[in-house]
Amino acid sequence: MTSDTSDAPHGVKIQTVGNGPGNLVFLHGLMGRGKNFARFARELSGERRVLLVDLPNHGASAWTDSFDYKTMAAQVSAAIDAELGEQPYDLVGHSMGGKVAMTMALTDPELIQRLMVVDIAPAHSWESGGEFPHLLGSLKSVDLESVAHRTEVDEQLAGPIPHPTVRGFLMQNLRHHDGRFTWQPNLDLLYDNLDTIGGFPDFKTTFDRPVIWVAGSESRYIQDKDRPMMQKLFPQVRKVTVKGAGHWVHSQKPAEFTQLLRYFLD
Repeated sequence: MTSDTSDAPHGVKIQTVGNGPGNLVFLHGLMGRGKNFARFARELSGERRVLLVDLPNHGASAWTDSFDYKTMAAQVSAAIDAELGEQPYDLVGHSMGGKVAMTMALTDPELIQRLMVVDIAPAHSWESGGEFPHLLGSLKSVDLESVAHRTEVDEQLAGPIPHPTVRGFLMQNLRHHDGRFTWQPNLDLLYDNLDTIGGFPDFKTTFDRPVIWVAGSESRYIQDKDRPMMQKLFPQVRKVTVKGAGHWVHSQKPAEFTQLLRYFLD
């Protein structure tokens, strides 16, 4: 199942919220979608024009035939520039979206004023205990041809993914189309490219503007060994740890995340 991208410049679907004087862009993580940050867009809508981006192969954005961060970053940058008329913006990226955001900042930094990277490092994620190989493998194991109701999919996933919040996050991608259930993201391509998604390109450049690096205290996606590379690529980086948060910092600690956003923007 591919998405209708007729109104998505460069194949990237963007929802705009608010009309404040500044511009703020959110990039979601693997198997997410722009709407994951809708509550924060509403809270900041009086102060910013907020862009909620569906990354390629996710949500209502177009599918691609391959995956690499530099190509995705160029595609997303072009779509944002088309939406904003090449105005400057602040950029927030979580997990895979954080890697896209870092790649954008290191390859085409002219319009990016500030950067927030949420619970990811410029390193190989799966070596840090990332769970996505298991999660996407569990989705692929579901026999969608045999199910008639969403509850049946939930039941099939309850064993391999017992946490209801994580399961609910993944099931937001389930769609009913032409009498059958499908996954809206390009699941096969994403699963086949998990090693690339978990990695990060090599860069000789730096982004010498303010960067906030947000870590969940209970997450293993950012480790002490990641700090030297982060500081090399982003000399003005400041790390902030959110106590009690796992990998999905914004959904697990929304009040604290809102405070961080306001600090970031001010």
